[in-house]
Amino acid sequence: MVCVLALCQDLSRVIGRHRQPDERREQMRIEQLMTKCPKSCRADSSLSHAARLMWENDVGCLPVTEGDESGRLVGMITDRDICMAAYFAERALSEIRVAEAMTRDACACNPRDDLAEARAIMRETAVRRLPVINESDRVIGLISLADLACEAIRQRGVMNRDITLGEVGLVLAAICSPRQCPESEIR
Repeated sequence: MVCVLALCQDLSRVIGRHRQPDERREQMRIEQLMTKCPKSCRADSSLSHAARLMWENDVGCLPVTEGDESGRLVGMITDRDICMAAYFAERALSEIRVAEAMTRDACACNPRDDLAEARAIMRETAVRRLPVINESDRVIGLISLADLACEAIRQRGVMNRDITLGEVGLVLAAICSPRQCPESEIR
């Protein structure tokens, strides 16, 4: 991982030396890059339903919203969460509720935040995807590390870029770092 990170930083420096000055531009906002209206599920849905939604929409996570029409974010569920819940519960996916497996304290970002904010949250919380919520906590989008990486590649020729490959590499390194488990969690 250290080699990949060093390569990303070196590549960023080399590319940066061959830039032409460009005019000042406004920073890109998350709303410009996010996937709008992502599929979501409710906490009382079965893991079977959540897995089917992920498969049909080719996604690895879903925002979990309240059961009413508010669309308010209450958590996130990933394909890994589903696998681990099924393994440890030793029950069929149709018998396990999303609420039993989801992350309840999901971090989110605002559509008006700049890309640096999403990058910082991803790095600090070691997640690849962030729900984007409005002022009512309603899920309106999703931004991923892949979105940031694609944007970093797209902006390689820009002097005042919003994100670099080196910055994406640092986020990836943080995500891939081994988690420190307290002794009590080791079986």
